[in-house]
Amino acid sequence: MEKGGRKVLGKGLRALIPQGTESSPKEGGVILCPVEKLRPNEDQPRQAFDEAKLRELAESIRANGVMQPILVRRLDGGGYQIIAGERRWRAARMAGLAAVPAMVKEASGTRMLELALIENLQREDLNPLEEAEAYRQLVEEHGLTQEELSARVGKQRSTVANTLRLLKLPEEVRRMLLTGELSMGHARALLSLGSAAEQLALARRIVSGKLSVRSTEDTVRSRPGAAAAKKSSKTRRYGPAEQRLVEELQRRLATKVEISSRRRGGKIVIHYFGLEELDRVVNVILGN
Repeated sequence: MEKGGRKVLGKGLRALIPQGTESSPKEGGVILCPVEKLRPNEDQPRQAFDEAKLRELAESIRANGVMQPILVRRLDGGGYQIIAGERRWRAARMAGLAAVPAMVKEASGTRMLELALIENLQREDLNPLEEAEAYRQLVEEHGLTQEELSARVGKQRSTVANTLRLLKLPEEVRRMLLTGELSMGHARALLSLGSAAEQLALARRIVSGKLSVRSTEDTVRSRPGAAAAKKSSKTRRYGPAEQRLVEELQRRLATKVEISSRRRGGKIVIHYFGLEELDRVVNVILGN
């Protein structure tokens, strides 16, 4: 219908949303919230946003609007903090929307992180490392046990424990996992290696050689002395001076190093994966 030359809204989003307003929202109610009054959650699990996919979502929102309300909680100083839906909020701003549908939820810090994590897991939006960091926050900062966490996210405790182990990988390897250069399958294979230096060396080889998960697993199983290394790693103990030397060599060479001391000498063993890795190690030693 027309009234005074302007089209009257029919069964659009405003007609479908209950009559909560931005100034008087009710728990669980949906409001139209100005985008500038929404604040992202610094602790939310999702840390990486693909710009190309954001632009695609922005185009969809420009054409169809935001189909699913963003989950938010009220802030004491005014405005709202996003619990789940930051990607939709970013895309809506990119699309030029002035307001977005939002569902108001009262939630503590712990519950807020849980909701954000669960929503992202259900949508399969999280990178494995983002998932691991969210688990860590819930366990270390909010006091959940791994059993409680597994029950709340609907995953087996072993799955939660294995995901948390990703945080033990070297920083460079974690960065590869976060950017998608390495998959969860690659990471699982790397975790079976005995040292951070080995993990880093093989991770670099995976990326440069575009190794599949199967090839990576085969490399781990077939590396020289794999069985013996697994057994000896439990029994070898270094003195303080040797330990510092091993760690320094591994840091500089980015590969596994072992020292075997005897009464009148000893030997240093430097591990490598393939000829390309050998060339790299030799160049480091020669200072090239």
